[in-house]
Amino acid sequence: MAKSALIDQTKLTYDPDGDVLYISFGAPQPADDADVTDEGVIVRLREGRIVGLSILNATRKVLAAQAA
Repeated sequence: MAKSALIDQTKLTYDPDGDVLYISFGAPQPADDADVTDEGVIVRLREGRIVGLSILNATRKVLAAQAA
């Protein structure tokens, strides 16, 4: 996927109740594996490729980044 296509096909969805930011690369699709980072980011994988990210406690992470 070319860089511009990756940007054009990236989808953002925010769940205010769960304070979770979902980032999908292309159309949202089910993952067959996932890794969780120490920072609370879930990296969703399908057949070994990253298909999306889920950022837990997104508001706190964004506000902390802006304050730094």
